[in-house]
Amino acid sequence: MPVFKRSFFILLFLAAAALSATVCCLPAGPEAKPLDEAVAPVETAVVQVTGAVYQPGVVRLSATDRVEQAVAACGGALPTADLERVNLAQTVRDGAQILVPEKKSDAAAPAAADGRISINTADEKTLGSLPGVGPVMAKRIVEYRTQHGAFRDVEELKRVRGIGNVTFEKLKDRIGL
Repeated sequence: MPVFKRSFFILLFLAAAALSATVCCLPAGPEAKPLDEAVAPVETAVVQVTGAVYQPGVVRLSATDRVEQAVAACGGALPTADLERVNLAQTVRDGAQILVPEKKSDAAAPAAADGRISINTADEKTLGSLPGVGPVMAKRIVEYRTQHGAFRDVEELKRVRGIGNVTFEKLKDRIGL
């Protein structure tokens, strides 16, 4: 075989080997990551915050957030909130209800400076002593306050089931915030 043909075949062989090596080393496309290495979406938790917060309601948080962030997302705790009874460091759980309770009042605490009974701090017994309010109605007032937060206005008392205009007229001069 002439030298020229042999050199041609050697050169052709080397070019084919170089091309094969290049093709084998290049990725075929974007690399697919195994499922365990894929970036997981951020998990969310939907929780309901009730009780002594400014804006009770349902909030969406990161699943790694704490109860403290849930309370903050609802405008923060009211001055009447008993935060010592809430674990603010607990991680939120999807679907949970977080109740921020009111401070328990002593017998003297419900009365405001002007002698009116505070509908935001009075207990059931004190509320039950008001005209037109018995034990059942007093319980409804406390339940409403726990679910919706502190009353912002005495007129809001009319939203409690069973308190209409007639009962409210009997109460309005004897109650305060």
